[in-house]
Parts: sequence; C-alpha cells; structure tokens
Amino acid sequence: MLQKEERLRCILREMRSCIVALSGGVDSSFLAFVAHQELGAGALMVTAESPSYPSYQRRIVVDLVTRYGLRHEFIASDEMSDTNYVENPSNRCYFCKHELYTKLQNMAMQRGFRYVLDGNNLDDTGDYRPGRQAGRELQVRSPLIEAGLNKAEIRELSHLQGLPTWDQPASACLSSRIPYGSPVTAEKLRMIDQGEELMRAFGFSQTRVRHHGEIARIEIAREEMPKALTLEIFERLSREFKRIGFRFVAIDVDGYRTGALNEVLTQIKLA
Repeated sequence: MLQKEERLRCILREMRSCIVALSGGVDSSFLAFVAHQELGAGALMVTAESPSYPSYQRRIVVDLVTRYGLRHEFIASDEMSDTNYVENPSNRCYFCKHELYTKLQNMAMQRGFRYVLDGNNLDDTGDYRPGRQAGRELQVRSPLIEAGLNKAEIRELSHLQGLPTWDQPASACLSSRIPYGSPVTAEKLRMIDQGEELMRAFGFSQTRVRHHGEIARIEIAREEMPKALTLEIFERLSREFKRIGFRFVAIDVDGYRTGALNEVLTQIKLA
C-alpha cells in the first residue's frame, strides 16, 4: 500500500502542475492533499457548485482548504441548463462530467496547468460510471487508478495522514437520489439536500433521501436503524419532512446502500 502511495507521488511529480476536481469525498480529498504536498502552488483544487452539490460536502471542502492551506477555487457548473442532464437518463452523469471537465480543461489551458485530474479509484473501474467515459474523452487523468489504489487503501492512507475525511461515508451528487427518467429540478434537489441535512442533525451518519414524487424514501445504515425505529423519531421525521415539502415519509427496510437507484438497471438487463 505504501508503495502505491509512493507511485502516486511520483506520478504527480512527473505532471509538474495540475487541476484537481475536488468534491470533498474520500478519494478526491486524499488526492488533493497529496497533490498539494508534492506540487504546492502547482496544484489547483477546483470545486464545482450547483443545486446538485450537497451542502455538507461544501463544508468539508472549506474545512480542508482552511486546515491544509490548499490552493483552491469554487466555480459554478451549468449541468442544469443541459436538457440531456435534466431529463435524467441512466447516463446522466456523463453529461454532468462532460460539462465540468470541459470547463476544467479550458481553465487548465488558459492558466498553464498541464493536466486535469479526477478522484476515481480502482474500485470505480468495476462499477457503472458513465462519468468516466466523459473523463476519457476529455483526457482527464485518474492518478489513483494509475497508482493502483482502491477505496479501502485510500481510507487507510488518509487515516495515516490524519485526514478528517478518512472514514467519511460514500458521497454522490444529489441528483443520484432521483430515479432515472424523473426530471431533475432545483426544487427536488433542495428538498433532498434539506432532508439529508435534517437526518445528519438527527445524528444519522450514513443516510440517503430518495425523491419519489410526494414520497421521501429514507435509507439508513443497518447499524443505525434501531435508533430510527421509535415513535418519537417517526413523529419528528413526519413533521419535518412534510415541512420540507414531502407528503409521505418512508424508511427503506433494506437500509442504506450506494447505487440503490442503479438496481432498476440490473433488473432491466435481467428481464
């Protein structure tokens, strides 16, 4: 594992300068930290903001930038102006990443950075990731994959470095909480973001709020589920989620899992 980290550092040193797409997740945070150590001002971290960007991840990015002195900028992304994205097909992420990576490549060209980097890790090569296609088309490099690092190794290395993101739950944009084929709107994203902020305020660390029209389907990690199954919590969830704009509130008995809305794609393939 330490050899892989050294390989990553060598890859970054060979680049000499880069822009890192920093979301605040485990992988991109580790990559940004190492790029900052190896390249200093030669590494610019860029975070794209839009209605689909979770509020809590923005707070994580601000903390990382302040804590480690990262060279960093926020930019606005415009995926919501693309009807291909808003219609929410199964390859929605492709259109989002294509728009973002185009902006980052233009920024790199205008400001003299040699490469644009994403935080994909080795595990992502075996998952359904249409955004990676956009990365390949726009020549975005994935140094964590190049170094052979998987998620578990990145968590461990982050822990060794004292990064606060080392044990952070998997993260994704808020649009991933909307079923494919249901249009993405700013109002839906607001409701999801507020719902997930509420769940964190209630003390749940691994949770998702899935938007099914009038219904909020809440996923909670199995180990955290017992504290959700009380009449007091039921009443609070009902009251607060209806205040957000939902009519019905449901707790998913299958619990929290990443890529839950991709399950329908597997079912279609099997049919």
